[in-house]
Parts: sequence; C-alpha cells; structure tokens
Amino acid sequence: MTGTLVLAGTPIGDIADAPPRLAEELAGADVIAAEDTRRLRRLTQALGVQPSGRVVSYFEGNESARTPELVEALVGGSRVLLVTDAGMPSVSDPGYRLVAAAVEKDIRVTAVPGPSAVLTALALSGLPVDRFCFEGFLPRKAGERLSRLREVAGERRTLVYFEAPHRLDDTLAAMAEVFGAERRAAVCRELTKTYEEVRRGSVGELAAWAAEGVRGEITVVVEGAPEKGAEELDADELVRRVRVREEAGERRKEAIAAVAVEAGVPKRVVFDAVVAAKSSAG
Repeated sequence: MTGTLVLAGTPIGDIADAPPRLAEELAGADVIAAEDTRRLRRLTQALGVQPSGRVVSYFEGNESARTPELVEALVGGSRVLLVTDAGMPSVSDPGYRLVAAAVEKDIRVTAVPGPSAVLTALALSGLPVDRFCFEGFLPRKAGERLSRLREVAGERRTLVYFEAPHRLDDTLAAMAEVFGAERRAAVCRELTKTYEEVRRGSVGELAAWAAEGVRGEITVVVEGAPEKGAEELDADELVRRVRVREEAGERRKEAIAAVAVEAGVPKRVVFDAVVAAKSSAG
C-alpha cells in the first residue's frame, strides 16, 4: 500500500496560529520535508514536539532533485509531511512538483489547513473579496514587470501579490503607471506579527509612501479594474486602454476591438478616439 503526502500549513507569524493537527503530523510523520530545517527545529521546539521521522531539506535549489526520492518513500508506504517556512506549501513555495509527481503515481495527497498570507491580506484589505486572483511575485526586471501588469490591466477581480520590501516602491510605481494612480490598494506588512500594518489608499499614494523604505514580509492587494458604463469612459481612458494593450504586444486593430468590448461601445467610438489622440499628438 502506498503512503500519503501531507501538505501542512505553518504560521505566517504568530506561533499560536498553528493548527492543532500540525503538532500531531510533525510527531508522527515518517519523513518531514522542510524548506528550512533550522526553522523547522524552531517550530517543533515552540510546539513542544519531538519528530520521530527522518528530516530532509526541500527547497527551491534541490526541489527537482529531491522529488524522486520523496516519491519513492511514498510509493514504499511512508507518510511524508511537507512544510515550508510560512503558510501553505506550493503557494509561491516549494511543493507543486512533489504534488504533481504524487498525483501521477496515484498517491493520496491531503492537507493540514493553516494560515495563509493571501487570504489574510485579502480579508484585511477592505477591497472586494467575492472574486479574486493570486498573481504571486512579479518579475524582478522592470520591463517584464510592466508586461505582466499590462496582462491584467483590465482584470475585474481583486488582485493579490507577494513582493519583497526593497522592490515594493518600484512595483507600486509600475502599478500606478499601468492601472492608474487612483486604483485602490492595500499593502499588508508583517501579518500576525508584532509590527503588523495594513496601509490602505490609492496606488499612487502607496507608491509615494513606499519610496521612503518599507521593511518586513509584504502582501499587496489591488482593486480590480472598474466596471464602467459607456457614458463613464471618456476618450482619454479608451485611448489609454488601447495603448496598454499595444504595449503588451497586441496589434492596434485587436486592441481597439478588445477595448470596445470591455467598455461596451462600438469599435468606431474607440477607433475615432485613437485617431483623434494621434492627430492631436502630431
């Protein structure tokens, strides 16, 4: 009989948030695959747990190489527990490769639900939560970052991102450029920790604030694109949307057609706005 892969959520800050089952799984697993074995040691000490199984490291650098070893243990009947530094494994953390490999071998995969920075930030943001999408980390290079943001410029669902503190100001400035400086957002810092802070405002305001320097673990929540009626969209906004799509690689004809559908106006209206803008610029 094959074993079981258990994905265990770990606290994102306050150790008291650890789910009760986490201690049981840590004590009873045959193999514990940890993103950082030193952090795992601190976690087990805080929970008063003494693991009985084998502990191995499983992080971005060795994820590909170690996955076959863990699958072999699962095929042999072991209970393998996967934990990352904070939050849920495989959500912007190691885990996806192992889950996919286990599923391919028809091995049971289950989870110990735990804290999530994505859902915590979303709930605290004050922005719509009925529909959202998680975008993970944006690319580090400026051009790639802008391109990725342009892909979701018209997305109406609330957007959630992770970001490094030293890149936060550049990311918010890029969001202001692509989404518009007035788009609402929230920067959630050090969630559940001593210096937890949720800063809400427009993307432009938050970019100015972040320029002074921000520390800690960061999650950014951004309002989705507004659902505006035809009478609310002026020519400048129509032209801006076409330009964003063109810069993302779309041909002008395709961009005009897409913006017309988004705005609920005839293609001729968007086309005339683009031609008028080009004439005034020339």
